Amino acid sequence: MPVPVPQQRAVPAAETTHGADLTLLVIEDDPTGTIAVPELSAAAGTRVRIRTARNLTEAGRLLTDDVDCILLDLALPPGAEPRPTTTTTGTPPETLSGRADELAALTHVLRIAPRHAVLVLTAEDDAELAAEAVRVGAQDYLFRGELDARLLSRAIRYAVERKRADIAQHQLTESRLRAQENARLERGLLPTPLLDGSDLSFAARYRPGRSRALLGGDFYDTVRTPDGTVHAMIGDVCGHGPDEAALGVELRIAWRALTLAGLCGDQLLSTLQQVLEHERESEEIFATLCTVDIAPDGRRAGLCLAGHPAPLIARRGQSAQLLPYEDGGPALGLLPRARWPRRQVELGGSWSLMMYTDGLIEGRIGPTGTQRLGQDGMVAMINAQLDRGLAGEELLEAAVTHVRELNGGELTDDVAVLLLDRDQERIRRRGGSAPRSRPVPAPARTANAQRPPL
Repeated sequence: MPVPVPQQRAVPAAETTHGADLTLLVIEDDPTGTIAVPELSAAAGTRVRIRTARNLTEAGRLLTDDVDCILLDLALPPGAEPRPTTTTTGTPPETLSGRADELAALTHVLRIAPRHAVLVLTAEDDAELAAEAVRVGAQDYLFRGELDARLLSRAIRYAVERKRADIAQHQLTESRLRAQENARLERGLLPTPLLDGSDLSFAARYRPGRSRALLGGDFYDTVRTPDGTVHAMIGDVCGHGPDEAALGVELRIAWRALTLAGLCGDQLLSTLQQVLEHERESEEIFATLCTVDIAPDGRRAGLCLAGHPAPLIARRGQSAQLLPYEDGGPALGLLPRARWPRRQVELGGSWSLMMYTDGLIEGRIGPTGTQRLGQDGMVAMINAQLDRGLAGEELLEAAVTHVRELNGGELTDDVAVLLLDRDQERIRRRGGSAPRSRPVPAPARTANAQRPPL
């Protein structure tokens, strides 16, 4: 007569939350000879439902997700199952103190029930085998001569809770390793400016909006081409999840490749829009972009805006102000045949050019938190920082910190800011010679996932 198989549940046994009821699967050659089932079921405060299996094949049919614990008699006669090559702990059976045959049934159960708690039953004079069984993977052991209802009920509960804790610890370890691997991957995707031979100084700050992330939907890059032109770009993919971060990296890499290939202005942005259209998951995804290409003499630049806020320039002896933004084009991905005019701007001899994403200007301000900082508020804030004599890394750090304070806490949107500086006096002191090749050190990176400096 076939053994009926109880209906399975979708939740693994070690992850369920139980009250007083427990289900025990007993695997031994003569289930009625060792455990008094009525006495066990009447144990104080505990109802234990018993299923019995006379061999491992029958146990496999009765093993469902509503089983809380397995009680295995190590004296079970060897069945027809193949001997496993390793245990659940990765230990070859032949290294188990020469007792692999006595533990063959256990290793089989651990293999077919990796998420169930397992108790082993053995003779009182075989404590060494019992300890070996726990080392292989069982949660606990019991001696036949000392077995009673209260002891067994307590052992079942202990084994179930220990198995649940082991699974939780394993999942936590996997999660930590995955987070570390993702962090290394994200750090590797952050840009390294290519400014060898340039007289410009570079600084950047990046703060992703996602909790515990290093990379968001904002992206930027800076390269110097062989003709001496310095090209800088900053962009923002709508949204700030992992998909947007991946798309931002693709656009940044495409921009660098196209720039080094000699493209700029409308031709470059049109090609980037094609990349965006091919790589985005939905037609609703778009990206804003600002590109600046600075002439080799550092005194003028070409500016293209694709739905992005205009850069901020601070010339020596003058207050910071926004560059012209009337001639900008739409964001990438909005119009299939859009055009992006390139506007010539005069920079002067000594200047600081700050490019940023809208996360810097959309933080809330005021006691009610209903107003945004906006571009005018940002200009006033930067002028106040410049009056304090801040520049470079200190200026960007102070600006991002102040915006966060005005917001009353962490900013929810990604923030990217980069700063290019040209000091004419410093160039003159060097004799006005052609720019000498010098590497620009990459800004220090920290392990702080909330605000990783670039």
